[in-house]
Amino acid sequence: MNARVKVVFFDVGNTLLFPNRQRIHAPLAQRGLAPDDEHLRDLECRTKNRFDAMMSSNGGIDQGFWWMFYSQLLSEIGVADDALRDELVASIRNSANWDTICPGTADQLQALGGRYRLAVISNADGRIEEVLEKCGIARCFHTITDSGVVGYEKPHPEIFRNALKSMNAAPEESLYVGDVYSVDYLGATGAGMNAILMDVPGAYRAKEVPRVESLDELATALCV
Repeated sequence: MNARVKVVFFDVGNTLLFPNRQRIHAPLAQRGLAPDDEHLRDLECRTKNRFDAMMSSNGGIDQGFWWMFYSQLLSEIGVADDALRDELVASIRNSANWDTICPGTADQLQALGGRYRLAVISNADGRIEEVLEKCGIARCFHTITDSGVVGYEKPHPEIFRNALKSMNAAPEESLYVGDVYSVDYLGATGAGMNAILMDVPGAYRAKEVPRVESLDELATALCV
């Protein structure tokens, strides 16, 4: 890892916090439908690669990912219901529903915070700081840049510039950690930053790109 890195910026969704599937998928449960974790993990991997291909050819916005995800999920479980799809998409886009946190996350962030200044850049709805507070990790970050507040969404370079300015950080001395190649990795590197993917489900194992699958692996990579 670049020895010049002094500031580490984190994405939130699928990087530090994860969706509350029980809450989000309640409309499915009411119909007796319960997609299993392996199906959801596999679908996330497939959707990320399809979404990246779409972004590279046509451009687009980050939130289109969830429309693709739930359209495909409903197709695979044999449900044709656009209203249900739209309900699921709206629910997962609600930052309040991203409150699942892995044990030890706060301690791992505090350890990283002893070596680097930490901050957040998230495509959210203006309320991601509240969710980070609820999950007990907001105090780990010097600044929190939310697209719903600043008016620019990743991969637009302006959201990265805004975050860098908030930390008085140079791009070449900054690292961004996020989970989607076309949005997070390309967005950050396009703004002159270093980047690494938090690839928990293994969507990018075959891709030649810096990646880790946990905060523990990230801490190790930063020491190399």
